[in-house]
Amino acid sequence: MKNPLYILLLCFFFLQPVMAQDKEAIVDKVNEDDLGNVTDEFQEHFFEALKQKGIENYEKAIIALEDCLELEPDNAVVYFELGKNYRQLEKFELALENYKKALELETREDILVEIYETYRSTGDFEKAILSVKALMEFDPDYKEDLANLYLLNEQYDESLQVLDELDEEEGVNNYRTMMRRQIYARTGNTEAQIGNLEEGIAQDPENEQNYLNLIYIYSEQGNKEEAFQTALELQETNPGSRLVHLALYKFYLDRNKPDAAVNSMKIVFESEEIDPESKFKVLNDFLLFVNENRGYEKELLEVSQDLVEWENAPKLYEELGKFYLKNDKKEEALRFFEKGIAQNPDNFELTKNTLLLQIEAGRNEEARDLSREALEVFPAQPFFYLLQGVALNNLEEYAEAEEILTFGLDYLIDNIRLEIDFYKQLAIAYKALGDDEKAYSFKSRLEELLKILE
Repeated sequence: MKNPLYILLLCFFFLQPVMAQDKEAIVDKVNEDDLGNVTDEFQEHFFEALKQKGIENYEKAIIALEDCLELEPDNAVVYFELGKNYRQLEKFELALENYKKALELETREDILVEIYETYRSTGDFEKAILSVKALMEFDPDYKEDLANLYLLNEQYDESLQVLDELDEEEGVNNYRTMMRRQIYARTGNTEAQIGNLEEGIAQDPENEQNYLNLIYIYSEQGNKEEAFQTALELQETNPGSRLVHLALYKFYLDRNKPDAAVNSMKIVFESEEIDPESKFKVLNDFLLFVNENRGYEKELLEVSQDLVEWENAPKLYEELGKFYLKNDKKEEALRFFEKGIAQNPDNFELTKNTLLLQIEAGRNEEARDLSREALEVFPAQPFFYLLQGVALNNLEEYAEAEEILTFGLDYLIDNIRLEIDFYKQLAIAYKALGDDEKAYSFKSRLEELLKILE
């Protein structure tokens, strides 16, 4: 929790000059919330309430809001703010009471969200379910929350029904697959599930989801032959199915049918209804397969190039880069690393690998720029100071190299090998700058450290 005294001191010294401006901003927000024409006194109390809530003094915020109610007894926003403060104090009944008053005065999504989250946090899943159903009128995306609430409330059939509807509407994703697994694990009645799914297939052979659920249950039971036959049945009934190939490629690999497996993998990668995380898992299997079957590297390269166009998924790029790096195909590795880092600049390992390959490839300007960006994200990482120094030396920007390398040494702790690299680059920079004495000094230091490692 923030220190109230510290924050109050900050308010005293820094907020006083802009108090009028802040009040105007709050009044603007009040108007946006349809508070109507409010008095100056109301504004004072409302501003005080927001300020007290901001410094986590919820009791005082409540007092100020109650003063607001004296002036505006039918103000939905005031009741909404009261609910938030009571919830922070874990006085959930009072929070819900005020949220409901706000909702009576004004039907709004954000009020319903607070009611839903309060019921969920208190474990009242039945009322949370009712709240989510009301929220679905604002946004159908809440339907996934409904499936999860049914699961938490042990209404497994209802949860599965909602999951089936979502998969039919939006395609499968890993989150919903995990929910299914939890349901099957909790119920333990797989025979009944199998019976229900087989009956569903008989009644509606076109329903793809029943096949997929049955494949999953058979696979979980270790009954791979039944799972494979179900997948083939789905493919025969629905030749255009893409989702079936999430199972088929594995079955083909197990049966030593690599051409069929690769074909199924390609269909998975091309499919728009399969989420990137599922594709990532398939890609991992593809990479492992190609490691053991070098004759399929061409197919992997083709898929890799296509994935760049099909998906904007940094994780896919990183794994492809690692694969090509492991197989000493550095140009391809760098191409995928750079695509990944463009989408995920906070990834330390990805940044490091990209910089090393850029420097090795002689792309020093790019390495200089990327290392600068990396230091904005990782300002205490000596490795990035070193790599920037290397790039600058290679670009003959020796003064800048000396400055950044010297600065980076301050972050270096108990890493002799990295220290040697720093001294080597500093010796290069000083030599080029004409300072032979310092160049000799750093060269001597690195030679001493090299003796320690011998």
